[in-house]
Amino acid sequence: MSGTIESYDPATETGTISSEGRLLAFRLGDWVAVAAPEAGDAVRFIEEEGVAKSVDLVGAYLEKPKPVKYKYLAALLAFTLGWAGGGRLYLGFYRLAFAQMLVTFALFITQYFIVYAPVWGFIECVLILAGHLNQDAKGRPFK
Repeated sequence: MSGTIESYDPATETGTISSEGRLLAFRLGDWVAVAAPEAGDAVRFIEEEGVAKSVDLVGAYLEKPKPVKYKYLAALLAFTLGWAGGGRLYLGFYRLAFAQMLVTFALFITQYFIVYAPVWGFIECVLILAGHLNQDAKGRPFK
């Protein structure tokens, strides 16, 4: 049979599965999958006397992530606006981009901006072009 986990309590190691309009109980001892059970998981199981046994996750066919961001545009933004977090903003690394902006502001205040700020963008550009930075923030490869 197949169903969906409605609830799971790690403290008691028990949960319920919704299948064909009914709720069936299961125990962690009857869980077969490697990953821990979570509410909303699609599962298959064997029903024995109103209890779910041999509960396993339903396998899913996952597509490979599709590229969305352009490698050379990311490198260009890193080279030209890396001091302001431009490359990281484009790639979706918003916290790191904000940190870059703060460091740039601190360098501007201390008058070391001209010396150190462009270095960050240059290094980031080299990392992108060399393939060491090859994914956006969501783990998708570059085009």
